[in-house]
Amino acid sequence: MSALGRASVRHRSLVIATWVLLVLALVTAARVIGTPTDNDVRLPGTDAQLVRDLTASPESPLTSATIIVVTRDGRLDDEARSGVLAATLASLRAAEHVTTVKPPSTREGTLSEDGTTGLFTVGLDVRRAELGEPVARAVTDAARPAADAGLRVLPGGALAQVLDGSGSTGGEYFGLALAAVVLFLALGGLLGAVLPLVASALAVVVTLQVVGLAGNLTAVPSQAATLALMVGLGVGIDYALFLLNRFRTLARSGLSVPDAIDRATADSGTAVVFAGATVAVALAGLGLTEVPLLQTLAWTCGLAVLFAVLAALTLLPALTSFAGKRLARGGALHNRFNRGVGGFWARQADRVTRRPWPAGGAALVVLALLAAPAVDLRFGQLDAGHSPESTAVRQAHDAVAAAFGPGRGSALTVLGRLDTPVAGAGDPRVTTLVQRARTHPGVAAVGPVTPSADGRVVTFPVTAETSGGDPATADLVHRLRELSVPGMTVHVGGPTAARVDLADRVTDKLPLVIAVVLLLSIAILLPAFKAPLLALKAAVMDLISIGAAYGVLTAVFTWGWGVTWIGLSGPAPIPSFVPLMLFALLFGLSMDYEVFLLSDVRRRWRETGDNLRSVREGLIGTGRVITAAAAIMVGVFLAFVPNDDPTIKMFGVGMAVAITVDATVVRCLLVPATMAVLGDLNWWVPGRRRSPGEAAPLPDRVSPGPGGGSGAGTRPGR
Repeated sequence: MSALGRASVRHRSLVIATWVLLVLALVTAARVIGTPTDNDVRLPGTDAQLVRDLTASPESPLTSATIIVVTRDGRLDDEARSGVLAATLASLRAAEHVTTVKPPSTREGTLSEDGTTGLFTVGLDVRRAELGEPVARAVTDAARPAADAGLRVLPGGALAQVLDGSGSTGGEYFGLALAAVVLFLALGGLLGAVLPLVASALAVVVTLQVVGLAGNLTAVPSQAATLALMVGLGVGIDYALFLLNRFRTLARSGLSVPDAIDRATADSGTAVVFAGATVAVALAGLGLTEVPLLQTLAWTCGLAVLFAVLAALTLLPALTSFAGKRLARGGALHNRFNRGVGGFWARQADRVTRRPWPAGGAALVVLALLAAPAVDLRFGQLDAGHSPESTAVRQAHDAVAAAFGPGRGSALTVLGRLDTPVAGAGDPRVTTLVQRARTHPGVAAVGPVTPSADGRVVTFPVTAETSGGDPATADLVHRLRELSVPGMTVHVGGPTAARVDLADRVTDKLPLVIAVVLLLSIAILLPAFKAPLLALKAAVMDLISIGAAYGVLTAVFTWGWGVTWIGLSGPAPIPSFVPLMLFALLFGLSMDYEVFLLSDVRRRWRETGDNLRSVREGLIGTGRVITAAAAIMVGVFLAFVPNDDPTIKMFGVGMAVAITVDATVVRCLLVPATMAVLGDLNWWVPGRRRSPGEAAPLPDRVSPGPGGGSGAGTRPGR
């Protein structure tokens, strides 16, 4: 780390130029090649994927969508409207990239029974990942004859998803503004606020362009870029803050700018690497799920962490070397703020370590109350009906559900594989399967049967009485798969069935992922802390923070407490992959603060051999900077809550709650209280006797640490 810091300062112009050129090259490539997204969920080895593979056909359009038309009076199939529908059909067929169009039809089930709502089924010659807003807008505008005639026209399916875009409402800018204010107070002056933002912004731009370009090689969901942006901004600014705060402390102690950067990179840079490694390990655990969606979200967020670490260790030292002594100075407001905060942390550290049992007990009560709702945590499936009412997908869903029933927007596909080719239209095997499906509880309607070319596969759509997000629909999927017909095996597919399979697989893999992530994280923390109990305790503290996040998530989205405040019309089911993804992200992110705090405490213990004193000084030394870092990260996460995507809202709420709890209740009360109770057991190493002062730094060396902490002038007794 020290050598890397020196090299970044010595070749600062080259380092900055390399980052700028990398950004320009990636942005240019993204504009030329494109950054496609694909929200298609593939689950190899599942029943839904088997149905999809068996029904795939070269003649099928690359993308299928719908145009919904609604009349406020009369019927669409009235003689008076036949000309309007014919003109709309011709206009849609003439639109660019449109290959097939089927008009509303009672026989096809695309005209409602009351005749007020009809669906134009549109086939496109572009893949879903390549379907951009201009094409979606052009196809929707092609239904102008219907709109001119007074009919309500709504885009549906893939068209609505594209027109809604990423769901961003610009809240990210609020997060950046809050980060700038916190950085100004923590580091002082304009440079202190700008440098971390510049370094993290360049790292985030690189991440987003790489993720976008990767969409040309593999399926990358639209949520991947948003999550990578959330994580990249949060950890990027945090890592930069830790390094710059350490630099300011060293520079103000009399070291030259190059020496201060060298030492800051060596001290806090090592903690940054360990912190980034814990995030990477936690995300890597998602690979065990064998779910491509989670694996993709994991490596995209992992890229954000990687580039954040690289920017903090190379770009930030280079930029800091130009800022020089000006960054070490703080204004009057900054100094007054820091004096007040420092006094608070001194008082807090003294209170907790003097009376650890009441402090720890109070923390556990608060955490238990927050985590209590998690016992009612239930997995479900989101559908368009859970999106905000202002979105195109929600409006399309509501129109279709009102006309065709709540299950129409999430139709199931029942597939029968026959031992021998189908024997004409009256094959008893097919008739039996259709009859049993039609009379099955929870089934609203059954569509026409379509045999395959070789006659060994038949498929037909099934419409449930309930919406795709209703648990009853998931139960129906399982029951339909249990249908038994001699000479035939039954499978159920479709988007809703795929989400059911996703939930089942995630539930099965959840214990394995948690166990592996815990073990690997502890293995990484052992070299950092050199104390098994500290590493184990750090992992347990993270689990406590995550439990509190799960509890709040359940209370808000399952019970509906305050859900309307974040832009939803009512409670929404929590997809199975959200808690697992949150576990991986939060375990890594919360561990960051544990690493910075305990690393500082350990350094002080190596100097003094006094456990209580080390805990107090560590909490005082890191209190201000970790609080600032947590405030930034919470602000960034909350800035994404207004996003239209309910999944992003869940990630924003869950991550903000966990970081808040971790940086306040856990770090201020529970961690110092437990360390005070354990005493020298904190530093126990099995099979080894060692003196408390072993490998202690020289007495006149400023004690390293992310918070600047105590040095020669602040060591007790001097």
